[in-house]
Amino acid sequence: MNYLTGFHAMEEWIKAGKPVIALLVAKPGPRSRELVELARSRKLRIDRVGTHDLDSIASEHRGVVLQIEGGGAESETSVENFLEGLGERKNVLVLLLDEITDPHNYGAILRSADQFGVDLVISRNRRSAKHAEVIAKTSAGAAAWVPQAETANLVRAAGQLKERGFWIYGADMEGESVYKLDLRGRVGLILGSEGAGLSRLIREQCDGFAALPSFGRLDSLNVSVAAGALLYEVRRQWG
Repeated sequence: MNYLTGFHAMEEWIKAGKPVIALLVAKPGPRSRELVELARSRKLRIDRVGTHDLDSIASEHRGVVLQIEGGGAESETSVENFLEGLGERKNVLVLLLDEITDPHNYGAILRSADQFGVDLVISRNRRSAKHAEVIAKTSAGAAAWVPQAETANLVRAAGQLKERGFWIYGADMEGESVYKLDLRGRVGLILGSEGAGLSRLIREQCDGFAALPSFGRLDSLNVSVAAGALLYEVRRQWG
């Protein structure tokens, strides 16, 4: 059983029609009342509780908590089902996350994925960030909308994409400038972990490596910031 506390996260979860157990309400503030009305319009259960009850669930609540089924960032599909539904689509964008462990980064990446129309986010199902509340809040509710799939074998998932005509690019500061790459068509973009970057086996699946030109004194960008910039360039090339 899991809980969401951010107003945007709760609102988008409800609007997306995700499984909800109950909206728990302790304080009748303006935003709380908006969520209550939304929940009523969707015929969801609303429970009046004491503030101390919410304190025991989530320390950062603002008088209202959404009790949900699942993890808040669970798989919505599988790689296989996604590929089966592609048909003859030419421009497709898939983001693969290679051991992103910080839930704040994971959520921020999902927010960029939503803004730039990523068709699927694939992550490892054992080593990636799984903190539902932080992910949902950091993504400002995007976690409820972005199609996601989990896999035990990211290398195999990359191979499956390649079999269906995807070109796979790994984000790497030593790679070719992203502005020189042709990113039209079916593209899979892999982001490595915050510390180690791309793992050796996943690097072997890459058709090329994309770098963002930088002019600062630090050696690299935060992975979620890099994700937004790289995704923007893909969509820009699509026109």
